[in-house]
Amino acid sequence: MVDDSVPNRLLSAATKLFAQKGFDRTSVQEIVAAAGVTKGAMYHYFGSKDDLLSEIYGRVLRLQTEQLETVAGTDAPVSDRLRRAAADVVVSTIENLDDTTIFSQSMHQLGPERSRSVRAERRHYHEKFRSLIEEGQRDGVFAGTPADIVVDFFFGAVHHLGAWYRTGGRLSAREVGEHYADLLLTSLRP
Repeated sequence: MVDDSVPNRLLSAATKLFAQKGFDRTSVQEIVAAAGVTKGAMYHYFGSKDDLLSEIYGRVLRLQTEQLETVAGTDAPVSDRLRRAAADVVVSTIENLDDTTIFSQSMHQLGPERSRSVRAERRHYHEKFRSLIEEGQRDGVFAGTPADIVVDFFFGAVHHLGAWYRTGGRLSAREVGEHYADLLLTSLRP
């Protein structure tokens, strides 16, 4: 079932317009016209264009955080949990590629308060991911490369997906996710 609520229509319209024109070149009027709502309706749900941009990324980050917390909370060996977490974040990034690409290109345009909030949410996610690496290092399963460097390296590659991945290409999102997970785990092999 398609969510045709006003907030979802606004987010869908904003995502399409930001992808086509860029965040800074898209007006609120264009967003509300594309969504088929009034400015008043938009401001009822979102206080500004910044709020729309933040929510576009926020919904993906919330999904990824839920997936990570589910995987991290299992009793599986740490290498299996890290493999699944790494593959899942790649798949969810690809499945929401417009959202994550728009955000990475436009995040610098957020106001200071909103930027701090988004950075804090992303930091929480990275810290949870890093804790799996540190657990494996404590248990002697993973090499001692500083976990911060491993996380920065891995997520640098994940954030770069928008530059090269194309839907309908040779590899599916799941295949790319498995390759990324293999590369990560190979780099951590003692």
